[in-house]
Amino acid sequence: MIPAPTGATRLYVIVGEPIAQVRSPAGVSAEFSARGHDGILVPVQVATDDLHDFLSVASRLKNLDGIVVTIPHKFACYQACASASDRAHFLRTANLMRRRTDGSWHGDMVDGLGFVGAARANGIDPRGMRALLVGAGGAGSAIALALVEAGVRELAIHDSASERRDALIDRLNGLGKAPVRAGTSDPAGFDFVANATPAGMKAGDPLPVDVIRLAPSAYCGCVITKPEISPFIAAARKLGCVTATGTDMYRQHQGIMVDFLPGTDGGR
Repeated sequence: MIPAPTGATRLYVIVGEPIAQVRSPAGVSAEFSARGHDGILVPVQVATDDLHDFLSVASRLKNLDGIVVTIPHKFACYQACASASDRAHFLRTANLMRRRTDGSWHGDMVDGLGFVGAARANGIDPRGMRALLVGAGGAGSAIALALVEAGVRELAIHDSASERRDALIDRLNGLGKAPVRAGTSDPAGFDFVANATPAGMKAGDPLPVDVIRLAPSAYCGCVITKPEISPFIAAARKLGCVTATGTDMYRQHQGIMVDFLPGTDGGR
């Protein structure tokens, strides 16, 4: 059971629009308690037009120590950070922010770590695989970097926003690791297929890939947490694919977040 907060409880918020789908508050708050840290994570729904005002107020709240960032605020929140990890700088996006000693924010982007961690927890090592990623937004860009760093043989990225997709491809190819190119919604020939878009959160959404072209041997992962089994994952399971849901990804995230937010991971 999570202890009742008191005036001494340190506050953390998860900010997004929408916010009802997030799973973090209960799990992170419980993990804080298990580790003996008097802290609580609460959801805050903030529209894009209001984010600047929210961050201005947040910076002045003396008992607010950290912010978890979800859609669609990850790029804007990176801009609000005075310092950041190398991967956040590379991607120019952040999904975690913690208070620095001078009151400003230090950011990191760990969506890719959680996504690849969920694959490994299901017995899948991306090294040497041909990977298809759908979505080049905040989470997608982090997953792309994590897949390249995990040693995929090739990465194809599909996104309807071609300018954003191509900018990400250029940055990743600049690392000199796996070749990265533009992809399509056709997953044929890929060993690892990742959905990093909201497709499936609302009834009637199109599937992110042409599932009839999936190989039963392909691994399929998804970032969506609500519904817990997205239509894409349900279709992949019917074919016999090994899968991981957004909730599986979140479970990998939880420990990372609880390390980072109070500053117990050794960072600034």
